[in-house]
Amino acid sequence: MATNRTFTMIKPDAVKNGHIGAILNDITASGFKIIALKYTHLPSEKAGEFYAVHKERPFYGELVNFMSSGPIVAAILEKDNAIEDFRKLIGNTDPAKADAGTIRNKYAKSIDANAVHGSDSDENAAIEGNFFFSAFERF
Repeated sequence: MATNRTFTMIKPDAVKNGHIGAILNDITASGFKIIALKYTHLPSEKAGEFYAVHKERPFYGELVNFMSSGPIVAAILEKDNAIEDFRKLIGNTDPAKADAGTIRNKYAKSIDANAVHGSDSDENAAIEGNFFFSAFERF
């Protein structure tokens, strides 16, 4: 059964380029409610834990280095059909292939620096949300 929550992270490139407010505005304007929000920094060991599913892939080291290169904004979002709707809102991982008006089309610079992370399943949304937020930090 699908849930109505997803997890997102505004990545270091989008934070550095000053897009936090615009991205959060796009998210809320699309009908998502912010349940939890945190501005933080991922040390490399925590970034490695978060992306452990990719540990055997050739880009893992670069991904961990990138994600620990600066602050991020983590959030749990709520909306009916949250996972699918958010994946549509953020667009293709490659911003050159992302539909016009999507977050990655507007704010990402490359497939590696693609502005935002979005959960790909209900199970991963729960795992990722729990990685960043306690029950006391959700509203």
